Amino acid sequence: MPNRTSSRDHPGDLAIVLHTHMPYVEGFGTYPFGEEWLFDALARSYLPVLEVARRVTMTVSPVLADQLEARGVAQRAAEFVRGYRLEAAQRDAAQGPAGLRAAAEAEAGRYRRALDRLRTLSGDLLAPFREAGRRGVALVPSAATHAVLPMLATVAGRRLQIDAGLRSHERRFGPATGFWLPECAYRRGIEALLAERSLSFFCTDQSAHEGPLDALTPARGAAGVVAFTLDWATVELVWSKRGFPSNPDYLEFHRQSLEGARLWAIGGGPYDAAAAAARVEDHAREFIEAVAARLVAFREERGRSGLLTFAVDTELLGHWWSEGPAWLDAVLRRAPGRGIRPVTLPQALDRHDPEGRPLRASTWGEGKDLRTWDSPQVADLAWAARRLELRLVRALETRALRPGAAQRAARELLAVQASDWAFLDRRGQAGDYPYQRSTAHARELLEALHAADPPDPGLRNLAPDLSLAPLLEP
Repeated sequence: MPNRTSSRDHPGDLAIVLHTHMPYVEGFGTYPFGEEWLFDALARSYLPVLEVARRVTMTVSPVLADQLEARGVAQRAAEFVRGYRLEAAQRDAAQGPAGLRAAAEAEAGRYRRALDRLRTLSGDLLAPFREAGRRGVALVPSAATHAVLPMLATVAGRRLQIDAGLRSHERRFGPATGFWLPECAYRRGIEALLAERSLSFFCTDQSAHEGPLDALTPARGAAGVVAFTLDWATVELVWSKRGFPSNPDYLEFHRQSLEGARLWAIGGGPYDAAAAAARVEDHAREFIEAVAARLVAFREERGRSGLLTFAVDTELLGHWWSEGPAWLDAVLRRAPGRGIRPVTLPQALDRHDPEGRPLRASTWGEGKDLRTWDSPQVADLAWAARRLELRLVRALETRALRPGAAQRAARELLAVQASDWAFLDRRGQAGDYPYQRSTAHARELLEALHAADPPDPGLRNLAPDLSLAPLLEP
């Protein structure tokens, strides 16, 4: 079948995918690990990215939406931004060293804008996502708590994660046509579970298994589900140790003043917002030229226009890389002038015919395999999650649980299955927080299975749309 975008008027299409996710930290700790992660990501990433996002795809993990919708979160987020970020930067701007005051005012401006935006939302932190959806941003769901689906022990467990994720998304944002596989973790057979829910596409990183230009066309997966393959050569321009965010002019994330403000550039001197803005334009231009070169090479080799799928975590833009939202805005502004058409994944599905080529088991994690979540360093967490899943499925099969206890146990299982705990534990990025979180949810699950009168769960708003039906199907 000929490609529907074979026109030579432009090099090809660019599908930017921003994966938006936060583990369930609401109500579980503050500093240095816990709710602060959520509030910082909201102020520094989600709000500024959503202001500039257009013609892109944004995944919204259900567990993130659960937290943003939880009672009291909007008020606590505003108090955090005001008291621990804006006022800290204002004190540095007024009282800090003269050479750092301009940087402090730039940091205060960032949080002032975030606080102003929070005031307009009247406590509805999901409103900016819905607004983005109405102006052409494609919102795509993921698994309920970002579980690595190939790691789960049963088909029923995988169905539970998918079903809870879709219920969450449909209530908040409307029906879904595609699905984000957490950690891009693909294994043959996952297509059948997506197809039975009428889902049309997912993303996968096949860069360890295919040729240099193969990623620039989608692949035809099993059961008619299309796989959009990430172009890792382009992703690495941003997401690598030597990528754009490492430039000396950009804001240093890890170095803070005594007040807690970020005032220094990566190069070591005081942060210069004007110099960083100029570098953003340079990097946007460099990115678009690299995309164009890839697409031109594909067209010359294959005789048709290609689709370049670029995906990163939304939190990279703004939180880790402070200038990231401005860079995204510049990329989207510059792309049409170079003849590159930004498209969402649903648009790409209509415009690019998939080709038949094999898909291999993979992730976008270290080694492009499952080692981050299934290796000796995290074997205790991995095997515990599988055992708990099997115990819950068995208990439901034997009808040994009251409905309330079953619901509570299933929510605790979802919490245990989150990919974040093994990821953080293996990388040593959050002390013993991920281990303690995982084991605490495991204890709560066992209590739900065995206690005569188990108390209500402490999970607040996790998976409020949960149905046990997927665990009860034969």
